[in-house]
Amino acid sequence: MSTASPNGASVLDAQRDEEREALDAYSTVVSEVARRLALSVASLRVEGRDGRRPTGAGSAVVVAPDGLLLTSAHVVAGAATGRAAFTDGSERDFEVVGADPLSDLAVVRVGAPAGAPVLVAAVLGDADRLVVGQLVVAVGNPLGFAGSVSAGVVSGLGRSLPTRSGHASRVVDNVIQTDAALHPGNSGGALADSRAEVVGINTAVVGPGIGQGLGLAVPINGASRQIIGALIAEGRVRRAYLGIGGAGRPLPPNARVDGQSSGVEATSVVTDSPAGRAGLRPGDVVLSVDGERVESVGALQGLMTGARIGRTVAVTVWREGRVVDLAVALTELAD
Repeated sequence: MSTASPNGASVLDAQRDEEREALDAYSTVVSEVARRLALSVASLRVEGRDGRRPTGAGSAVVVAPDGLLLTSAHVVAGAATGRAAFTDGSERDFEVVGADPLSDLAVVRVGAPAGAPVLVAAVLGDADRLVVGQLVVAVGNPLGFAGSVSAGVVSGLGRSLPTRSGHASRVVDNVIQTDAALHPGNSGGALADSRAEVVGINTAVVGPGIGQGLGLAVPINGASRQIIGALIAEGRVRRAYLGIGGAGRPLPPNARVDGQSSGVEATSVVTDSPAGRAGLRPGDVVLSVDGERVESVGALQGLMTGARIGRTVAVTVWREGRVVDLAVALTELAD
């Protein structure tokens, strides 16, 4: 039988002290984020347009003290009104200001009853600054348990989330993947960094049989801020329409111009669409639109802004070993 030497024991004690300090620091960060966001995250009970209740539930994040809340579009899909409950016990009716299924973001507005406390707006951060392994905290109302908190790390970045609205489909790029526990009802809630800045809106949970400990959040960044602004101002997001199905594709060496190494291949072209009418063909690789380089599907989608609706833009493609320039008259993507 052997016993630890005094030196060995002191080293072990020092390691345990360091572990306790690390755990204490972790707990302090998580509890502080939870404290700062507690009054900024509401539980939503959604009513259908026929006035029946309830048709669904989720979470929402206060983004302006005058009553604007950000949530997931699928939480309020088909709804006009509902009820928002806060962790201080107050409840307020809400109405849907605007929803964008193609980004899975929506904005609702709550009323301001006499004597109701002033809403506390969360601070929006920048998901583009996140790194894999970074601590994140989810605050929401999973399974109806208001004010629930879970913590984890950013387990992946640059993920894509396919979305659809009617006949239109789109890919939400740079979706945040996290192992922070998410459950039904977390959708629309906050994913925050260690500074309590909201860097994502929780949107999807991978269920049993597919994956465990995997949640997705729509990032808060420059692109999503523009969408939120459009929803507040106009109640919807206007997008230009090209009319192709595409996938990223590496360019052959003889197709590379100014160092561009990839483009978007048109895997399909809608016949009676701006692209189809302009002569764009399946197999063409889109290199640029309106003078802007296109190296991914996300980059191409990002150029289909409302400002380009009704404009004729130059689309440069790589076709059968040569560069071809097309003039495409963009229309508006139908709701």
